[in-house]
Amino acid sequence: MTVENPLRNYFRRPALHLKLPSKGNGYTDDVIEFPENGEIPIYPMTAIDEITTRTPDALFNGSAVVEIIKSCAPNIKNPWKLQQIDLDPLLLAIKIATHGSTTEVDTTCPSCSEEAKYDINLTAMLNEFKPGDYSKPYAIDNVQIKFKSLAYNRVNDVNQKQFDVQRAMQIISKIEDDKQREHNTSELIKEMNEMAMDIVLDTIEYIRTPTDTVIDKNFIREYLLNIPITEYEKIRDHTIELKKSTEAKPLHFQCQHCKHEYDQPFNLNVTDFFD
Repeated sequence: MTVENPLRNYFRRPALHLKLPSKGNGYTDDVIEFPENGEIPIYPMTAIDEITTRTPDALFNGSAVVEIIKSCAPNIKNPWKLQQIDLDPLLLAIKIATHGSTTEVDTTCPSCSEEAKYDINLTAMLNEFKPGDYSKPYAIDNVQIKFKSLAYNRVNDVNQKQFDVQRAMQIISKIEDDKQREHNTSELIKEMNEMAMDIVLDTIEYIRTPTDTVIDKNFIREYLLNIPITEYEKIRDHTIELKKSTEAKPLHFQCQHCKHEYDQPFNLNVTDFFD
């Protein structure tokens, strides 16, 4: 006979409920189980979650974010498949559930270098999140390009590759042989170009022409490699704007010392979730 823990009534409970910016579009039941009202219950973080945020390997490979999402948003069964447009609002909601609706931010005025602390209303910030409009195809040269938001596993892959590239650049800069350094630099540039191409490719759901709808990634890659650079740049810039439209907006400050106004990025890092 199983005895129920008498302390069960004192376990953590949902602190808030979140309606994802994607509204659940594009998810299957094995990724997210949506309640009837479409709002995901968000629980505060636990002591085990704090240990997770202090584990370097878990932070680097993205598994820390995945485990914390599983803990604090158990309706999300496979956080690796979470769309990028839902990631920041979800992390912000977890921070609010854990620490409350305000947080203190350190900032330094770029004009006079005065350091200050400001209280930020996280709930107001959460309400300001608006998903990029991925529903409208982007028209270029008589074709319609339909974009999609990257999944978290792909975002994490990109972040790790960018880290590897930065580390490789540091190693190359220390090579004394000019020919070897030039060769390694050339190879690294090729790798960076391929990485940039892959990111654009992964954001394209399909390309529609007057006669066909193309979903084959190989065909789409061939298309991207053979269009004029001006058209490719338009496509790339459009993906960047869509991504920016889904991220947390910069914080706006006015320096109390010199009255200079400036913006500062607001980054959601799980390492900062425990104050």
